[in-house]
Amino acid sequence: MARIAEARQPAEPTSAEQKERYRRILRAASKLGAVHDLERVQMLDVAKEAGVAIATLYRYFPSKTDLFVAVLHGQVERLSESALRSPEPGHRAEGVAEVLIAASRRMLERPRLATAMLQANNSAQLQSGREFTDANAAFHLTLLTALGVDEPEEEDFRMIRIVEQTWYGILVSTLNRVITLDQSIEDIRLATRLLLGPTYDAQ
Repeated sequence: MARIAEARQPAEPTSAEQKERYRRILRAASKLGAVHDLERVQMLDVAKEAGVAIATLYRYFPSKTDLFVAVLHGQVERLSESALRSPEPGHRAEGVAEVLIAASRRMLERPRLATAMLQANNSAQLQSGREFTDANAAFHLTLLTALGVDEPEEEDFRMIRIVEQTWYGILVSTLNRVITLDQSIEDIRLATRLLLGPTYDAQ
């Protein structure tokens, strides 16, 4: 019988051993998610691949949704390294475009995994009734850093949300092979220039 996930907060790894175990789980989920659609990935298989007990897996990730949102969060954290440099004046929108293009390239390397992460993130938002997951919040901060906004106000967050939603649509179209990667890159550049340029590059 399938295990029913408990409505509780995932445990946080604290010791070095726990953190390594946590990373192994994320690597295992990424490996299996790159091969199978989300609904076909089984938690037991993830536990076996990671070399951990199933109880350990559920302690850190009460559900498959939690697991793949965490995989997405990990990718966002790595992506944030490319947004650390301050954008040049007059090219702030371009800095955001470069981060989004890098995110698209990384996700499109493993399209099944990308789809699984996006599905899990959408599901987490619906289940929690919150607008954002931790992965969304981290992504927004990464984009604000690329935009050169150190103390964002509500208007800055609103602009970033609109840009993220536009990018999400472009990414889904690319994953579904409606447009090519080259077309998506041009679309991202155009979208960021139109949405962000008048406000941030005109300053």
